[in-house]
Amino acid sequence: MAQADIEQTNGDTGSAPIETPKGFDFRGLDVPNLAGAAAAAGDGTGKGKAGKAGKTGKPGKGGKNGKAKNKADKQAKGADANAAEAGEGKARGGAGLFDPITLRGLTIRNRIWLPPMDTYSAFARDGRPTPFHYQHYVSRALGGFGMIIAEATAVAPEGRISPCDVGLWADWQIDSWRWIVEDIKQAGAVPAIQLNHAGRKGSSGCFAVGYEGETVPESAGGWQTVAPSPIPFGGYDTPRALTVDEIHGLVGAFAAAAGRAVAAGFQAIEIHAAHGYLISQFLDPLSNEREDEYGNGFEGRIHFLLEVTDAIRGVIPDDMPLLVRVSATDWAAGGWDLDQTVALAKILKEHGVDLVDVSTGGIVSGVTIPAKPDYQVPFSAQVRKRADVPVTAVGLITKTKQAQKILAKGKADAVEIGRAALRDPYWPLRAAAKLGVPVEDAPYPPQYVRGAF
Repeated sequence: MAQADIEQTNGDTGSAPIETPKGFDFRGLDVPNLAGAAAAAGDGTGKGKAGKAGKTGKPGKGGKNGKAKNKADKQAKGADANAAEAGEGKARGGAGLFDPITLRGLTIRNRIWLPPMDTYSAFARDGRPTPFHYQHYVSRALGGFGMIIAEATAVAPEGRISPCDVGLWADWQIDSWRWIVEDIKQAGAVPAIQLNHAGRKGSSGCFAVGYEGETVPESAGGWQTVAPSPIPFGGYDTPRALTVDEIHGLVGAFAAAAGRAVAAGFQAIEIHAAHGYLISQFLDPLSNEREDEYGNGFEGRIHFLLEVTDAIRGVIPDDMPLLVRVSATDWAAGGWDLDQTVALAKILKEHGVDLVDVSTGGIVSGVTIPAKPDYQVPFSAQVRKRADVPVTAVGLITKTKQAQKILAKGKADAVEIGRAALRDPYWPLRAAAKLGVPVEDAPYPPQYVRGAF
């Protein structure tokens, strides 16, 4: 779709624009002193944590009914258990859920992160995020997550997974991200973005377009897909093999998108090299049959990723963390596996990657994945131990104690709460209460302290 067509489609909304008072920032960014506002929330007026007695001054949750004592006892017991487990974990090189973590020059408030999950909700098909994306990401920042990793963001129009994917392939998309990024920061979380090219899994259907599980035809907004080799994924259309010059161009596209992400205010970049998208397709021998410098053995298959890594590292600030998401196995004989992942992680570390986001699968179709709680954690633990690089764990991590044990036992440096976060944007705040973290130490926005668990 041409830019002119995009602008025309996006501008023809069929409704009058909403007018706001001149100089009024509806997002609340014009609050001059957020710390002061937080302090005022606890000034005993009945509107903050010190004012739970209510407007009349009558005993509230802290009154003679003993509810506050029960809550305090519960928090104390949880804190004792949490401290014991965290202490044991630190002896093994582990950490606690609410310990901060520093990557390069960036400190993240806790180790509960929101992973990139595709929402297929750029309905104008112009790659620009919408108020839905604002609500989705900022809600979870207010809910206490330490890092918010925005969903797979295409570095080229044909790099979208579906026609309704978001993107950063053009400068005119930057402003659409800024308000989201600013308010993630305002809520105390770190905004990160995952950059992606879908390759042979592009032009696929979704709930908003139809054609789910198959290739969207060009007549419905689809496009010709590309890949390292002309090997289709499952029942999708056969992709066209990329030329060497096109590969070089895509390296530049990743770097340009990273530069736009910096301009939008993102504080960390993640390269998507997992789940069977383009970079993952280059890594895996089952999808890469090239005989040139981008195939023909392990060193050739990782070459594209290393070029992308170097290009992005060269355009982002020195103190900005760079993450790479990998599938540690494709669960198929003869394909990508843990040993290759460990070897890659060691090399990525040398190329300036600060953390490896460990997932699995998605590279080939028709495989059996033994999905159950913690099923991917052994992979993150092995990459962390053998490559000596910080890692995240993801995949059916839903319980507080489960997440805490992963960190305490040194199996990961952060956990990513995905589908559970779709059900509960305030998962970290609930986890803090279960672990007995005092309200003042939990990541509550000052406006929410009155409703603390």
